[in-house]
Amino acid sequence: MSLLADTTPLRNPDFRRLWLSSVVTVIGAQLSIVAVPQQIFEITRSSGFVGLAGAFALVPLIVFGLWGGALADVMDRRVLMLITSFGLGLTSLAFWIQAALGVDNVWLVLVLLAAQQACFAVNQPTRSAILPRILPGHELPAANSLNMTLVQFGAIVGPVLAGVLIPVIGLSTLYLIDTIALLATLWVAYRLPAVPPTGASRRAGWKEVAEGFAYLATQRVLLASFVVDIIAMVFGMPRALFPQIAHETFGDPVEGGLALGLLYAAMSAGAVFGGVFSGWLPRIRRQGLAVIVCIVAWGVAMTGFGVAVGLSSPDGSNTGLWIALAFLAFGGAADMVSAAFRSTMLQEVATDEHRGRLQGVFIVVVAGGPRIGDVLHGVAAASLGTAVAAAGGGVLTVIGVLIAAAAIPAFVRYRVARPRSRG
Repeated sequence: MSLLADTTPLRNPDFRRLWLSSVVTVIGAQLSIVAVPQQIFEITRSSGFVGLAGAFALVPLIVFGLWGGALADVMDRRVLMLITSFGLGLTSLAFWIQAALGVDNVWLVLVLLAAQQACFAVNQPTRSAILPRILPGHELPAANSLNMTLVQFGAIVGPVLAGVLIPVIGLSTLYLIDTIALLATLWVAYRLPAVPPTGASRRAGWKEVAEGFAYLATQRVLLASFVVDIIAMVFGMPRALFPQIAHETFGDPVEGGLALGLLYAAMSAGAVFGGVFSGWLPRIRRQGLAVIVCIVAWGVAMTGFGVAVGLSSPDGSNTGLWIALAFLAFGGAADMVSAAFRSTMLQEVATDEHRGRLQGVFIVVVAGGPRIGDVLHGVAAASLGTAVAAAGGGVLTVIGVLIAAAAIPAFVRYRVARPRSRG
């Protein structure tokens, strides 16, 4: 039983409400995550345009992620979470309107995506920076694991539902479901206690953002955690290829189908498995080394996924699809463990007056890295094919993270000590 997830943080009513609200919202969000690239692919029939969506999302993620982290250090984090959750709801509503009207304008979809990511980039560092204010430090690894498990559960259900429902109810209804689901987040943010800033600064300008980077430069362990995640997500995240792979390799119709949903869900299925059996995470002291091992495993899994795609053909056989899904699931489990440790490092090592800004950097890395990966994979697939793009990215991930480990030995040696707590 010690291998099962530690549920101690759920005894805290504020964390419990945040966690339970995510059951609805993450499923709705994942419906849109599938719907946006699928709509772009339907309009353009090009993985290059799907990859271009990464560029449109990346710029607001960087700008508003960094600025939003600064805001989270000078504003009441509850108020900021309310504002940004409302903004996310408005962008989802706009997605629904354009799809329902059949506008079919790829540039409008990309602009709406940019607006949505701007709200997301402020919302997520704020949400993460709240946790150390409502939970003791020794419960943070378990809390992060619970959060990621739930998010990944939604990432299983959402894509599978999207793959099944797109041919039945259409893309516009998926956007509408996401809009309605965001009401749960608004309710939970309203119920949170006030979370006022603790630092002396009452400004959130670029000077304060620069101060956050200056602080980060003094924290080699945190800096290294960002570097290795960038390597993993930029080179090793092949999600921009999923619509083309589902159609050309596994026989889905152009408008999407079950294979598309399974590809998007497979990583999350592995992550949920890793989260359910995450009871051992709080006992790991060498967290830096654990992150390196997990990212190497991720790179190997993505290499295997690319090879499986290359050896498959749309002949009606499901063997190649299931092998490809197994590699994605294995990679998802490794990524969940890596992310749990990296989140815990950030929440424990950073001081509260810098935590919002560093969470802003974190969200830029975690969400921005895959967006750059979308662009690179889209370009690579256009010239080399989807299989080579995916497998080559996995190989580059392994090489890159091993070089980073050798260059920053302090990260590999990083240890943490904390009291044990079981629920």
